[in-house]
Order: sequence, then C-alpha cells, then structure tokens
Amino acid sequence: MRYLFLIFVITPVLEMWLLITVGNQLGALPTIGLVLLTAFIGVNLLRAQGFETLWRGRRKFEEGQLPAQEIAEGIILAVSGALLLTPGFVTDAIGFAGLIPPVRRTIAKFVLSRMVVASVSTQMHGARFNHSSASSGRNATGDKGDVIEGESWDEQDK
Repeated sequence: MRYLFLIFVITPVLEMWLLITVGNQLGALPTIGLVLLTAFIGVNLLRAQGFETLWRGRRKFEEGQLPAQEIAEGIILAVSGALLLTPGFVTDAIGFAGLIPPVRRTIAKFVLSRMVVASVSTQMHGARFNHSSASSGRNATGDKGDVIEGESWDEQDK
C-alpha cells in the first residue's frame, strides 16, 4: 500500500519537473505539441495492438482454450493507453513500454504466474450448439426462437 502512495506522489512531481525542464528548453508550445504527438502516436499503436490481441484471444476461445495470456495483455494495453493519454513524459515512456509486444508478454506471463486461473466447463445434454447457429439467432434444430436458460438433471443424479 505504501508503494502506491509513493507512486502517486513521486510520479506527478517527476512529471511536473520534467515538463517544466523541457518547456524551458523548447518553449511552451513545442512542449505541448510533443505531449499531444506522443498521445496521438500512442493511441494509434494501441488500437493496432489491441485488435491483434483481441483476435488472438478470440481464436483461442473458439479453439476451446482459455485466453488468459490475451486477457492479461489486454489489461496491460488498457493501462498503457491510460498512461499514454495522461500528459507527461514519464507516463508516456511507461505506456509505450506496455505497447512493445515482448515487454507486454513478459509482464503478462509474470502476472499470470502469480495468479490461479480457473476455467468453468459446462456440459450440454442432448443439444448441439455451434457458432453459426448462435450468430444467426437460430437454435440447434434450426427454429428461430427465444433462448431460455435452465438446468437439467437425470433421475440418477438426484
């Protein structure tokens, strides 16, 4: 908890010092332009990397695997995006580091190694479900209708 306090106190002070120093060297308008340029470049890189991570996760999910790595990378990308939109050079540097795929994957693997990831498996009795029937709004028999969620069990399960 004390580390968070230090981060939230030291980072803004460091950002202000760096912005003032760069502003004295370049001038106010070029410094503001540089901050806006890094945000613009970062958001465009974030969009491309985010879509790539989303498609990888979707592909894994369709193969029946838990996309834990992709979920962790998505969270890192979200934090990186927030840091890139925050005015300052320190937060931009940290945000850009999260956009570098090897760095992001290493951080995600480290975070996942410290977590327990569990998957929930459901068993379907007597019904077939495939992606095309779900996306067309039709059930397994081809009828269009409402989706009703429920449970079923056999007499021997009681």
